[in-house]
Amino acid sequence: MTPPRLFLVALALVALCAAGGAVVQQLAGGSTPRMAAGERSPRVATPVPAATRERGAADESALSRLRAWDARRAAAWASADRAALRALYVPGSVAGRRDVAMLDAWTARGLRVRGLRMQLLAARVRVHRDARVVLRVTDRVARAVAVGPGVRRPLPRDAPSTRTVELVRAAGTWRVAAVRPVAPAPSGGRARARSQSPSRTPPREPSQSPSRGPAQPAR
Repeated sequence: MTPPRLFLVALALVALCAAGGAVVQQLAGGSTPRMAAGERSPRVATPVPAATRERGAADESALSRLRAWDARRAAAWASADRAALRALYVPGSVAGRRDVAMLDAWTARGLRVRGLRMQLLAARVRVHRDARVVLRVTDRVARAVAVGPGVRRPLPRDAPSTRTVELVRAAGTWRVAAVRPVAPAPSGGRARARSQSPSRTPPREPSQSPSRGPAQPAR
C-alpha cells in the first residue's frame, strides 16, 4: 500500500474510533434523545376494558327499550286507545290502571293529548337481564298538546321526578310491571309538595298530566 493511501486509512480509523467513543459516552451517561422545540409527543390510546364496553352496550340497550315503550305509550294517548295503553302494562299493574284512569279523564272532557314526549334527564340501569330490566330515571313531560273541539293548547312542562321503572318481557313484548317513586334527598327546608296538575291548566282540562306514571304508583 502506498504511503498516501496508508495515511488515509489511518485517518479514517481515528475518526471511527472517535465517533464510537462518543456513542459509548452518551449511553453510559444515561442521556436520552430530546425532542425538538415545538414537537408534540405522540399520544397513546388507552384501551377500554372489555367489561366496560359490554356494560355500556347493555345500558344503552335497556334505555332503548324504555324509549320504545314511551313511543308506544305516546301513540296510545294520542289516539285515546285504552286497550293499547293497558297492553303496555302487565296485568294487574296499579301503575297501568292509574294511567288508563288519567286517559279516561281527558277523554271524558273531549280532549286528547298528542305529541307526548318524555325528556330523560338522568338514568341508571339497576338490573339488566334477558326478560327483566330495572332503571332509575329522572324525567319529565317535555312536550304535549291538548286538542279537542275548538281547543288546541300546548301543555306546560312537567316538573322533573325520579322513579324506578321495571320492565319485563312476555311473548316478545316489553311491558311495565311497576313504577315506583324515589324519595328526594332530604334538605334543610320543608319539602314542597309536587302538584299533579300543570300550573296553567285550564279549568276544563283534567287535573292530572300524562307523566310517565302517577305521582304515587305502586305494584
